[in-house]
Amino acid sequence: MKQLIGVAATASVLKTIANIGGGYLILQRLKPAGMKLERTDTMMQLYPAYAAEALEFNKVADLLLLKCRTDAARERVANIRFHTRLDHMERELLQASEFKTIQDGGDHFPNDFTRSMERELKLLPVSGSVLSGEQLLAFYQLSLNMRDILLWFKKHNELFPHLRALSERITYEKKIAELVMAVIDDHGIVRDTASTELMRIRSELGKARYEARRAFESALRKLNKQGYLADISESFMNGRRTAAVLAEYKRIVKGILHGESDTQKTVFIEPEETIELNIEIFSLERAETREIHRILVQATKDLAVYSEQLAAYYQLCGIYDYIRAKALLAIDVDGHMPRLSPHPGLHLVNARHPLLYLHNKQLKKTTIPLNLTLDRQTRILIISGPNAGGKTVSMKTAGLLQLMVQAGLLIPASEQSEVGVFRQLMVQIGDTQSIEHELSTYSAHLQDMKHFMDFANGKTLFFIDELGSGSDPNLGGAFAEAIVEDLAQKNALGIITTHYLNLKVMAGKVRGIFNGAMAFDEEKLEPLYQLTTGKPGSSYTFAIAQRSGLPAAVIERARQLTQREHFKLDKMLHQTEQQSVRLTDKEKELDKLIKENERLKKNYKELTDKEVLKQQHETLRLQNAVKKEELDYLRDTERKFKQIIQDWKKTENKQEVIKAAESVLFRKKTIDTNAAAARKADKNYDTTGGKPKTGDLVRNKINHQVGTLAELRDKRAIVKIGNMPFTVNIDEWVVVRKKAQQK
Repeated sequence: MKQLIGVAATASVLKTIANIGGGYLILQRLKPAGMKLERTDTMMQLYPAYAAEALEFNKVADLLLLKCRTDAARERVANIRFHTRLDHMERELLQASEFKTIQDGGDHFPNDFTRSMERELKLLPVSGSVLSGEQLLAFYQLSLNMRDILLWFKKHNELFPHLRALSERITYEKKIAELVMAVIDDHGIVRDTASTELMRIRSELGKARYEARRAFESALRKLNKQGYLADISESFMNGRRTAAVLAEYKRIVKGILHGESDTQKTVFIEPEETIELNIEIFSLERAETREIHRILVQATKDLAVYSEQLAAYYQLCGIYDYIRAKALLAIDVDGHMPRLSPHPGLHLVNARHPLLYLHNKQLKKTTIPLNLTLDRQTRILIISGPNAGGKTVSMKTAGLLQLMVQAGLLIPASEQSEVGVFRQLMVQIGDTQSIEHELSTYSAHLQDMKHFMDFANGKTLFFIDELGSGSDPNLGGAFAEAIVEDLAQKNALGIITTHYLNLKVMAGKVRGIFNGAMAFDEEKLEPLYQLTTGKPGSSYTFAIAQRSGLPAAVIERARQLTQREHFKLDKMLHQTEQQSVRLTDKEKELDKLIKENERLKKNYKELTDKEVLKQQHETLRLQNAVKKEELDYLRDTERKFKQIIQDWKKTENKQEVIKAAESVLFRKKTIDTNAAAARKADKNYDTTGGKPKTGDLVRNKINHQVGTLAELRDKRAIVKIGNMPFTVNIDEWVVVRKKAQQK
């Protein structure tokens, strides 16, 4: 009964993992018999069937495949789907974002089990099946891997809630590891202690092999002594250890002949001393094999009870490896999680095509970011500009990033980007000529447009490259304009690239349609690969022709043949775009100057703050020094007064004690007076030092009085302060000179 409950619980866990990890197809192969799984999530509809390949999502999937370590993760990549449920998208993106945080932080997520176990998982619950020691060891390693994952989440508490949610209902069953380790060692070999019978057999087998080795070596020495052995002395034939005997002695040496050399000069004989022992060894080896088989059968049967739990372990390891692969890809392409919206829309900030970004990264080149918005007010973007200017790349970038988000992949765009949910994605890029259906390029193009107009709605995202091309420019332009009007009325969102002037003009008239232009440097004849929305772009037909070296007469003739209004409009677009490029350059220079000014301002503030802080520290240091000096003075005074009190009690000469008390009481006043005198002396005199001579100005080191040295008497001297002579100790005085008065 307990086993039935366990199976039911594990089945529930498997279903939960499938829903959380988005792994419906892989789970189909591992689900228990009788369990029904409903595929509740709906997927994005793509038209045509190769739409994802047209937007190069298959190349991104190939990069993701290289990051996978397990077959389970690789199959998830092969069966990747584009979700239309916001909760599925958000969950997968958050899981990848959390794993990316782990990788960026240098932490190790302990999902190191990479062996494919699908065959073993199918075999395990089958009655009478037997797994090898290596296969049982693999299940042991799988269970330990799950234990390490659960302990890791316990250690990191609630730091990664969406990754942890995958293993919330998983429990580590230590009996799996105990069951396997009871019979299998770390190398996948059945242990001697797996059963009493096996221990007995192997013990006897060891003894028999030892006796056989001794007997063979004894026989070999005997034959060698008799001179019967060939140069190689011994060999293995038919699984038996044989002596290499010269052919002429083969009838003399007793034993079983197993063969002879190619030259027929040497024969290989099993000595009769080892025959019985070898037969015994063979019998014991057969018994050992039978006992090992019995043990493995029983171990497989015991482990089969946990087959559902092991399937859940394996399923979860595959999901974590898949999420790890997505995180590693995001690190490579500088991927981030955008904001999500339940409504159709696309707002890309500093977005880059992941494949182009990786290519430029290898070449150490900068990838120009893309900024665009598709929403209810600006539904259809008409991109115009020169060929090879980046129109198609910009369109593919938007489509590819939309697919990546709905597939649960982080995208190379700012976190300020916002991506909505689309139920349909339609693509018309490149040559769609169909030979088998006898359709020309333009016919196939119109057939695609028919599907767009029949099925497009407010939840459709479409991409059309060179709308209306392949036909007469006037008629093709008219059809293109009618198609765009129809798609706009159906509230579909999308991007169209074109050279048609009527579509550029249309963008300013029809609500929801707006222009975009790819910038171009006319002087260098180089595309800038930068999309600017809000205005149409010139095709730079004449400029490119002129720079390409076409004869001037041909270019001039083309101008004459061009309709006057058409040429005038293209010229106006050309001039407007060049002005925009120049303004953009000036804006960049101004932004650069503003940033430099902000940097200098920040540096100045930091330096000012450091200087203020330094002054505050110096002030505090001086204050502390003064306080320490006062504290030392008070402690010294307290000590002296205690001594005076004791002396007062003991001595009879009270006058001496009174004098000592007066010296203590008035010492502070003396110190203050001396300090004032020192400041006055420092203001008026400079210390020169040196040996004093008669007539020098000298300064007392204690009370800082200044006088003239009148007479020297060895270490004594007479100093006149004013008109009063004083006999002093010359060591207490220092030579000074009067400072010059400042004007």
